[in-house]
Amino acid sequence: MHKSFIFRKRRVTPPVLIASSFLVTILIGTALLKLPFATTAPITWTNALFTATSATTVTGLSVFDVATTLTLFGEIVLLALIQIGGVGLMAFAVALLMILGRKVGMKNRIFLQESFSQQSIGGTVKFLRSILRFVFITEGIAFILLSLVWVPDLGWKHGLYYSLFHVVSAFNNAGFSLFPDNLVGFAGDLPVTLILSSLFIIGGLGFTVVMEVVSKRSSKKWSLHTKMMLAGTLTVNLIATFLFFALEYHNTKTIGNMSFGDKALTSYFQAVTPRTAGFNMVPIGDMEDSSLLLTLLLMFIGGGSASTASGIKLTTFIVIVVATLAYFRGMTEPHLFKRTIKSEIIFRSLAIAAVSSMLVFTAFFLLTVTESLPFLPLLIETVSAFGTVGLSVGITGDLTPAGEWILCAVMFLGRIGPLTLFFLLIRPKKETFKYSYDRVITG
Repeated sequence: MHKSFIFRKRRVTPPVLIASSFLVTILIGTALLKLPFATTAPITWTNALFTATSATTVTGLSVFDVATTLTLFGEIVLLALIQIGGVGLMAFAVALLMILGRKVGMKNRIFLQESFSQQSIGGTVKFLRSILRFVFITEGIAFILLSLVWVPDLGWKHGLYYSLFHVVSAFNNAGFSLFPDNLVGFAGDLPVTLILSSLFIIGGLGFTVVMEVVSKRSSKKWSLHTKMMLAGTLTVNLIATFLFFALEYHNTKTIGNMSFGDKALTSYFQAVTPRTAGFNMVPIGDMEDSSLLLTLLLMFIGGGSASTASGIKLTTFIVIVVATLAYFRGMTEPHLFKRTIKSEIIFRSLAIAAVSSMLVFTAFFLLTVTESLPFLPLLIETVSAFGTVGLSVGITGDLTPAGEWILCAVMFLGRIGPLTLFFLLIRPKKETFKYSYDRVITG
């Protein structure tokens, strides 16, 4: 019996805890959203589950209008799910232990190491303290700044509440909004654009990157991961902004009728939001097909590891690109920022991209079977769910219950990560022997 207990105890691995913590949060959120006083009109259990999953995985897809369907209690539940989902339930649980003066055991330290992609167990508790402090200070500063903008227009009550809701939603990359048209009404609004975009860009960089930049002022001391994330984010955002500006310049349904400055500002916001947040300042359904295709790519790439964003992650994308270029140049090992990228990182990146592609394809295929909706909108919905982005052309409310369940699974797997799923299902084996090499023809 003792051995059996130890065996069961060993099976509770960090991937299991990560998946379980998200699942428990989703189920509790579903039950709370199904309460009669959480909504203005009754919703189905499937709708409650979909909304709770979308909030916990910080996606932002919704089958109903949040502002008109949820009561104040329901919106607070949604906000709590977003905050917990962004940082992680287990991280908050460990923080509670610290507040109560309880000792943080080795199992919890290992979990924190896995959750925030730390190289060692040492210093994980201190790292968690720094993260939580940074989260609430950043959200607090943004709340004050956004309140200065919205209180004069919306009044004290709505101005403060709307500021709090959108700050939490933005920092955690959720994309939920209390405005019926999301942020379309604020297109060209400089303060709102800069405040909210700064929040979800910082949230999408990853806590590891942010903490390293804060603690190590000299860029020479930054790790390769941090340099890749900062350089990659800047490069991708600039390219995406230019492309969106060029592709939508004459589209009168999006930015065509705006002034040059508003076009540039709105293009910037709409270019940086697909990888992480899911807010939109132009109607997604009115965008050019070329812009939608660009948005699909950005959503699939996603944000940074150990961040509030999902997707295959920007560093994964960069590693694959760098490794591909190195192959064409005849290099045996890829280099970046005067550092060599290990082969195991390349294999891991390829595995993540392959598993993610299979997941998106499978979900999209199932949706084409269960739904009688157009091809491209369904594809956008699928990739948006996987990347936990939340952008939609407006078909989410038209999904069948089967379609909602499929997207719930995609949002869940997209948030915990494809490799976490594989670690849950597959037990790694150590190779004790090797076979001889043979030639395989590819390409």
